[in-house]
Amino acid sequence: MTESHLISAGVDGKIILHQKQGSFSMEYSAHNQEVNCIDSKGGLIVSGSRDRTARVWSLSSNRLGECLHTIPTLDRVWSLAISPSQSSFVTGTACCGHVAPLRIWDVESCQLLTCLGTDFRRGAGVLDVVYESPSTLLSCGYDTFIRYWDVRASTRKCVMEWEEPHDSALYCIQSDSNHMIASGSSYYGVVRLWDKRQTRCLQTFSLSSPTSSPVYCLRFNSTHLYAALASALYALDFKGLDSRGRK
Repeated sequence: MTESHLISAGVDGKIILHQKQGSFSMEYSAHNQEVNCIDSKGGLIVSGSRDRTARVWSLSSNRLGECLHTIPTLDRVWSLAISPSQSSFVTGTACCGHVAPLRIWDVESCQLLTCLGTDFRRGAGVLDVVYESPSTLLSCGYDTFIRYWDVRASTRKCVMEWEEPHDSALYCIQSDSNHMIASGSSYYGVVRLWDKRQTRCLQTFSLSSPTSSPVYCLRFNSTHLYAALASALYALDFKGLDSRGRK
């Protein structure tokens, strides 16, 4: 979502722009296969797809829907995020080829700036990436680790990491840009809260037991956490005593 548009994409490969003030909407074919991830900042949209490309699109009124760049990523794109500086963006891919799953690209030229990490296991795809600042970001995915990267310190090794204790893939993460991290797991709607100053998670919530669902998306602040599962949206109220949340 931007100040002017709500932007959506999905399995049909299309991107749809909805004007927040008014009834105008626009859709266009963006990719040959499903769009797995999308972000927008500074008058640009960046999208990533199963078709092994990332694409940069214009949001300016006179070039709306125009593809500015296509990047062949050589692997399925599962996640991406535009840097707060708006000068670069990061892609997280499936790690099924011979390329690093975390790569940072220049927005203007779409040239590769750097790769993050080394020696990822095959299949250790990155399912979510979140910037905290232009130099720091978090990643998570199929290899069950949350990793905290600081490109000022090193691009070869993360500065901190935390392992999901039940060996579940991690679908999503969020940060308060201070000490707290929230993660969503692949089974039973498990949400965990982490403190960067500690090695183990602080608290665990199982939102979909006894049935199982991944946590596809989550957001949190000091008083509430919202988590999207397969069939419901859950809200946790940290001010109250009910830690089970409500639909």
